[in-house]
Amino acid sequence: MLQFEELKLALNNMSMPLKDLAEAIGLSKINEELELLEKKSSAPEFWSDMDNSHKILQKISFLKNKQQKYLKLLSLYDDTKILIDLAHEEQDESLLEEIQTNINLIQSEIEAQRLETLLNGEYDSKNAILTFHAGAGGTEAQDWVEMLYRMYCRWGERHDFKVKTLDYLDGEEAGLKSVSILVEGVNAYGYLKSEAGVHRLVRISPFDASGRRHTSFASIEVMPEIDDDFDVEISPDDIKMDVFRASGAGGQHVNKTESAIRITHLPTGLVVQSQDERSQGRNKEQAMKVLKSRLYEMYRAEAAAKEASARKSQVGSGDRSERIRTYNYPQGRVTDHRIGFTLYSLTNFLNGDMDEMIEALQIAARNKALESNAEGIL
Repeated sequence: MLQFEELKLALNNMSMPLKDLAEAIGLSKINEELELLEKKSSAPEFWSDMDNSHKILQKISFLKNKQQKYLKLLSLYDDTKILIDLAHEEQDESLLEEIQTNINLIQSEIEAQRLETLLNGEYDSKNAILTFHAGAGGTEAQDWVEMLYRMYCRWGERHDFKVKTLDYLDGEEAGLKSVSILVEGVNAYGYLKSEAGVHRLVRISPFDASGRRHTSFASIEVMPEIDDDFDVEISPDDIKMDVFRASGAGGQHVNKTESAIRITHLPTGLVVQSQDERSQGRNKEQAMKVLKSRLYEMYRAEAAAKEASARKSQVGSGDRSERIRTYNYPQGRVTDHRIGFTLYSLTNFLNGDMDEMIEALQIAARNKALESNAEGIL
């Protein structure tokens, strides 16, 4: 039957992209590195250096995740090929829907893994910390911050990432003045690093009885979560720590106990807070991670400013004062000004369907890096 032949052709057309993907992710190199690291992990003296052992196990976990994702995709391809042959031979049309579902899944997974190959920056594999700040405009801007907060939470859920609210400050009438979240998952920072900057909303205000059009602004900072692998030292003498009562939801325990932590880094004036956890100790640990991340980002920005050539390979400056994107309700569009890319699916985008934009930014960043390298050679 024609349907079986068409499905078989569609699947065969994915054979070359699968081979290209194996080369792009460096599957052979991953296999070799895993073999070497697993030999190290089974050595009798492996646990003599706990810090190094922890790093090796993290690396093994990261590489195995990449390896297994590809092998699972390859297995689905092989199983679908067998299923098509079986269905064709027996003229079993009841399998057509399952075959088509598998083909669609293979295609989307190839695209998803191909996108991951663009995330090869030094810290791209890390978790991400996002901090949202309302711009001028009072309630309008604060409501916009809450909308953005919800958008990124939903994006994280779509990718099975764990999204944790670290700290927040409620708006005066509605929304949020500021909020910080931790997005936990492989390549979270790589996916989200280009989201840093000013986000502009144009809409008919729900808070204006006259129904006038308003423009609101919110800025987003994006940082990798700093762990013990990063060389960011903080002297106990350089920090001031305060405890206070958490201000938001969490039950009576949160409201009655001074479990929230505020840390001030005296040399730089940076201030971080954590009030999401129910214990003071866990909030302190989380706040220190955020402080390390902010110090890293500050040092990185200073180094980038001194090294102008480093910015040539970035999409935009990454500065939180740079207006990067406009969300226009009357026109139903979202436009990224750095790459001139527009999507006419604003409602879906605000519900976390951001992948097409993120992929466009990743591709633009890669192309810019290639151009920069070519200029350097010339």
